[in-house]
Amino acid sequence: MAIQTSAGFSAEFIDYPADGILCEAYVVYDGSTAAKRPCVVVAHDWSGQNDSIRTATEPFVSFGYLGFALDVYGKGVRGGETDNNSALMAPLMQDRALLRRRLLAAVAAAKRHPLVDPDRIAVVGYCFGGLCALDVARSATPDVPGVVSIHGVLQPPRIGVQAPIRAKVLILHGWEDPMAPPADVLAVAQELTEAGADWQIHAYGHAMHSFSWSLANLPEVGIAYNATAHQRSTIALQKFLEEIFEAERS
Repeated sequence: MAIQTSAGFSAEFIDYPADGILCEAYVVYDGSTAAKRPCVVVAHDWSGQNDSIRTATEPFVSFGYLGFALDVYGKGVRGGETDNNSALMAPLMQDRALLRRRLLAAVAAAKRHPLVDPDRIAVVGYCFGGLCALDVARSATPDVPGVVSIHGVLQPPRIGVQAPIRAKVLILHGWEDPMAPPADVLAVAQELTEAGADWQIHAYGHAMHSFSWSLANLPEVGIAYNATAHQRSTIALQKFLEEIFEAERS
């Protein structure tokens, strides 16, 4: 059953299977039309699909898209938004093949939604979710024309020979992010180049990890909100989505 968000959008929770577990997506859209539209699949940080990521999914509706917040932990499995959630994230970081299967199950579920144009799907992720977005591109799936990593972790999955990457890739990165030091930035640029990807990296000076999350306030460990980086990255994100969705329309 659809509910109404504070912004007047329609929203619903949808169960979907993923590699032997039941996951729960948060789907938000403009309910005034039945027309199919592009879909932005949003990948959560290490805390799971909580209020913050659902809130971050809703603005995509204002751009004319359907927002689909995925779930790689399983229905009801959530951490605290300000807690140490290593115990939730670690099993998937240690088994990137499993993570890939759960991510692709979410993409498949998004494609099945009756309001989604299945040819126009992007994956956008934050922090751990940024790595998830990159891992969707690394899967070489033909179903996703573009991915965006926002203050994401960058390490490659190392699960076999990398196939040519089909998706366009945008990485929005805080230069002072200790979770993705300069060596990792150079390494992912080389990785994407060798895989033949169409890639961009936007690095924001003086920005740390979680620069787009307004509650981030642990600068002593490299985690802090940065309004300027947030604003600039939002503009870059919007332009990138417009580019890939328009290309798939033609």
